[in-house]
Amino acid sequence: MDEEVSESSDEDGGGGWIMTFADLMSLLMCFFVLLLSFSEMDVLKFKRLAGSMSEAFGVQQKFRADDPPKGTSIIAQEFSPGTPQPTPLNEIWQKTTDESSNSLDVACQDQGSSNTGESGDAQQMIIVDKVKDLVGETEQDAIEMAEALSKEIAAGVLEVETSGRRITIRIKEHGTFPSGTDRLSRNFLPVLKIVREQLRDMEGQIIVEGHTDDDPINTARFRSNWALSSGRAVSVAHELFKDPELDQDRFTITGYAETKPLVSNSTPAGKSRNRRVEVVVNQGLSSEVQGELEVLKEEFPALYEDVRQELLQRFELSPEEIF
Repeated sequence: MDEEVSESSDEDGGGGWIMTFADLMSLLMCFFVLLLSFSEMDVLKFKRLAGSMSEAFGVQQKFRADDPPKGTSIIAQEFSPGTPQPTPLNEIWQKTTDESSNSLDVACQDQGSSNTGESGDAQQMIIVDKVKDLVGETEQDAIEMAEALSKEIAAGVLEVETSGRRITIRIKEHGTFPSGTDRLSRNFLPVLKIVREQLRDMEGQIIVEGHTDDDPINTARFRSNWALSSGRAVSVAHELFKDPELDQDRFTITGYAETKPLVSNSTPAGKSRNRRVEVVVNQGLSSEVQGELEVLKEEFPALYEDVRQELLQRFELSPEEIF
């Protein structure tokens, strides 16, 4: 009888610990709630963390120290894109204080238009340097021509001069043509042979020009100075044509009569100097430079005019050489 009472009493009091455990959990929950309510957020540490994230993502952000932390993610808060400013290094830096902007507005400016002045100046320097080199080559060709004709130049029979991309071999009347004729003196033929050999290896168009003084002529063969000057130019050209390696397509023959005197015709010495035949080698500009000038003319017309004037004045180029 006593054993049955003790067993029933153990079964009735076996669940009392559950209430104690529930009370303990309730007290712990209240304790942590109180801790959370009494705690304060370290704003300084939060802003340091935000700054680290800003530098990591390459975004510059300005904020006031008294701004409270917001209930958004750090990336969403700190990435407030603004209008980029292109730099010469092709890097984009954003500077903005607008925290409400949610999209990146990229308005990149065409670098070609933004650097018009710099690229135009650079192109001008490139063209001028190339023309300078070309003029230097022409001067070197003229020096070689003058060295080959040094004896004739010393004797006063020839003159060699250069201007820009043009080489002029001036054949004086003395010892070349008998008065009033277009027949070359036989003594002068070896001189033209030297000229012919030099022209063979020299690039450029060849212009043979005949000139006279202002004394009129009217004979059965020459009705005017135009005919005489043209006849003398043709005689020199025919002598140069004897070299088959000189393409006749390179030649232009003209007679100017007395229209282009070197000096005044008021004295016998002046008349003698004006009676001449000139072999002009016009080497012109290279196709590369001409192409660059065409591009410059289309893209930067004002700059093209500046370059053109500089080439005409600095290198003494003729207007015909620069379109």
